[in-house]
Amino acid sequence: MPWGLQNRLARIIRPTDGPYADAVMVTRGVVRTSIDPGATVPIVLRVSGGASVLNEDLSNEKITTSMREAVRLNASAVALSIFVGAPHEHESLVNLGHLVDEGEEAGLPVLAVTAVGKELEKRDARYLGLATRIAAEFGAHFVKTYYCEPDFDKVVEGCPVPLVVAGGPKLETELDALELAHNSIQAGAAGVDMGRNIWQSANPVGMIRAVRAVVHERATPKEALDVLKGGKARK
Repeated sequence: MPWGLQNRLARIIRPTDGPYADAVMVTRGVVRTSIDPGATVPIVLRVSGGASVLNEDLSNEKITTSMREAVRLNASAVALSIFVGAPHEHESLVNLGHLVDEGEEAGLPVLAVTAVGKELEKRDARYLGLATRIAAEFGAHFVKTYYCEPDFDKVVEGCPVPLVVAGGPKLETELDALELAHNSIQAGAAGVDMGRNIWQSANPVGMIRAVRAVVHERATPKEALDVLKGGKARK
């Protein structure tokens, strides 16, 4: 793996500095409108899309942002979804292969996201093990997937690149989300990628610090809950 690509990946997977997020995964529109250019947090740029939640089939995605644009935006990595077993499985996997080629040339790591669309029942170890392994074999440098019980540790063991666990839908309590993060890390995940369970929290600052404590300090869910309570609540 080229030095530059390794360096960018190291900024995202278990960096040692910063009190908040290790990285943010966003689209180019959000980068331009909502992220301070002076910010130093690494950007994982989402480069695939083309289907909205109003469509029953979410698997019909294409590459929507070029690698050249990712370089212009100073992204640390690029991300796209793959839909294993879905109607557009073939197109999504070919997209991944092409993106890995471009990423290797530009020195940008590629994150493959094992999307399941609206079929959440697919989130079992057999399916996730297959999807993550395919992503790695197509050349993804790291993979985002879902946590499952039982046997998530087997999913991790079967994937030769780092796994990051998706936060998924908003969970009932903050403790539920912290337990998800803790269980994922204990089973071997490199980290978690949470959205709703942080920014829909009444205390998003405390929540992101609590998740960081789980990932970096190996805090238990109850210990992380104490960190959460020490954060500043949303008014």
